[in-house]
Formats: sequence, structure tokens, C-alpha cells
Amino acid sequence: MSIPDTLTLAQARRVTLAAQGFADPLPTGVPDARHARRVIGRLGQIQIDSVNILARAHHMPLYSRLGPYPHDLLTRVSTGPKRALFEYWGHEAALIDVRLHPHLRWRMASALDGAWGGMRRVAAEQPELVRWILDEVRAKGPMTAREIEHDVPKKKGGWWNWSVAKQALEYLFWAGEVTTSHRNGQFERVYEMPDRALPRAVLDTPDPSLAESYRALVEVAARALGVAAEPELRDYFRLPADAAKPAIATLVAEGVLRPVAVEGWKKPAWLHADARLPRRVRAATLVSPFDPLVWERGRTERLFDFRYRLEIYTPAPKRVHGYYVLPFLHGDRLTARVDLKADRAAGVLRVPAAWLEPGADAGETAVALAAELRRMAGWLGLGEVALPDRGDLAPELSRALA
Repeated sequence: MSIPDTLTLAQARRVTLAAQGFADPLPTGVPDARHARRVIGRLGQIQIDSVNILARAHHMPLYSRLGPYPHDLLTRVSTGPKRALFEYWGHEAALIDVRLHPHLRWRMASALDGAWGGMRRVAAEQPELVRWILDEVRAKGPMTAREIEHDVPKKKGGWWNWSVAKQALEYLFWAGEVTTSHRNGQFERVYEMPDRALPRAVLDTPDPSLAESYRALVEVAARALGVAAEPELRDYFRLPADAAKPAIATLVAEGVLRPVAVEGWKKPAWLHADARLPRRVRAATLVSPFDPLVWERGRTERLFDFRYRLEIYTPAPKRVHGYYVLPFLHGDRLTARVDLKADRAAGVLRVPAAWLEPGADAGETAVALAAELRRMAGWLGLGEVALPDRGDLAPELSRALA
């Protein structure tokens, strides 16, 4: 379907969901590396987060788009000499399409100015420690921060403490002088030298100009979002304030982007040339709070009329919807939100709360959500889905689950 110059909200939602991969057919067999690489190619990056009350955040985007997949699949495509992903700072800490490594070297080169204060301080005030740690990784890697900390040499007047050594190591990671080979079972970065961890073809790619890198990163963001305003294109890779507008102008001149209007949006929007407008989206899946579909909360509210706040750090008595709440994507709408917890000891997927969004049909939503909860429980190796404890969707969802 051709995409008009003025989009309704429903059309903008379908464009976005297609760009994000939610309109693709699910794999007919067990999802494999080809399917994972397809998702990576669409999104450009997958955010990492340590919260593990349900599943690690970086495992969820593949699940939401492919359904239940082998738990080692993401590891297989993010490690080894043919890896498709490398870990670095993108939107936040992220697994990023390894082909984008050259376009993030400007961020690596700006570590002395761009890294956080503790890292910059160690690099400026204790360069000998930074050099020693780099030599340790070169000689002994791959290594965790704990392993390096055990070997930190004695400093005149006392010992280097772990936090200083860790900050030095993190500075080297920011600067691109070390990377990660993988994360271990304790969710620790395992550091390695780039020439031993990343594909040779990536390392041999010449450094692009700053303008070329900004253009490439904005283009990836535009492709992943389908239709977006300038702040969202900039936010996708946390680009500087002055980075996106010249890149957008270049992409418009090249025919990669074109301006469109979206119903209710005050700011101009840009449509990627490869964007699709499917007649219908048949998704029925839970979405992580760290999924790129909902990264930019203002955009989520404008597109889906879904005001979303993660309440992990809100005191329990003040939480509205729950501790770890996931939106439920049903069709082209976010029709519910559900608080979930994987009780691994009991083998149960707990549902502390389930809430219906205004305008959604309670019966249809409950039936579809019940099926999705069973699917997710199976993927997580949990044998049972508990009935929801509270929420206005709890009665209907309990009937559907029963």
C-alpha cells in the first residue's frame, strides 16, 4: 500500500509496527540465526538491562518478534568471529549491529569529554592504572572486572580499590580500547581486546567522517521507526543536539527520507523510503519496557495513547500498575498492561496485576493475553500461569486462564 503524505494515527502505528518487525510472519519452525539477524537488521540495537524479574531485557525483543526461541540464540549471534552484535553505548548500554561499529568511533574518541565523571577522573589522574589494565586485558583476556581487580598492583600509600579499577576499565570500554567477548552467568562484562573479539572486516573499515556517521545512525533510526519526528531520530542513538537536522537534510536530498504529517503531531515527521503500510497488523505479544517500540515515552503516548512509566524505582505504596509492567500489543494497539514475575523456584509465572486500556474489548483482550502468558511461561520454562491478583482486567483474564 502506498503511503500518503498525511497519515492518520492508525496508519502511523501500522507503519511503525511494520518497521519494527511486528508485521512479519512468525517463523514456521524454530527461530534460528537468520531470523535473529533479520530483527537485528531492523532495529540496529537491542538495549541491555540487568533487571531479571521476568527475563533479561535484551532477550525480550527477539521473543516479541519471533516468539519462543532457543535461549542460546542471542549468545550465538553476539559472540564469536562472525558475531552480528557488539556491546557498546547506543541508546543506552546495548547490543549493537556490529556493522555500526565504525559509525560509533566518534563516541569512542570523545571518551575524555563524553564518559561519566568517575571514568574521566581516573583516566586523567591515574593514567598508569589505565595503561596497566589495558596491558592485563591484552595479555590475559578475556577477563571480568573481578578477575582484574584481584591482580591490581599495590600503589604507593595503599591499594587501588575495586571501584577505581572498574572505572578505569569502563573508561577503556567507552574509548573502544577494550570491548566485550560476552556476558557471563553473573551478568558481568567479560572484557577482551577488539582485535580478538570483533570481525576483521569491521576493524579494517576506515573511520567515517562525523557527518557520515551521523547520517548513518539517523538513517538506521529512521528505518527502525518507520515514521518519526526529529527528536526521536536523534534519541535513538543518543546523538548530540545538533546532529540530526543536518543528517535529515542529507537523507531528504538523497531520497531516503521524505516529510509527512501525522494526525495530532505538532512536530514535522519523516518517513523512511523503505517504510511499509500494511493493511493490518496481527501481533499478539508482550513487549519489554526496554523495547525500542516504547523507548521514547512521549512518542508511545502520541502513537498509542498509552502513557507508560516504569515503576521499579517508585515506592510500592505509590505504584499505580506494578513493579515490572509490560505492555500487551494486540493488533496495532497496546490494549493492556500486565505486571509479571517469573517465580522460578515454584515454576510459576506470577501475574500481580493486569489492566485494560481504555477502548479495548475486555473479553477479546483477556483471551489473547491469556494465550500469550501461556506462550511466555513455556518459553521461560515455567509450568503454570497464576491467576492475576488485582487490576481491572483481572476478572476477565482469570476466566480466560481458567
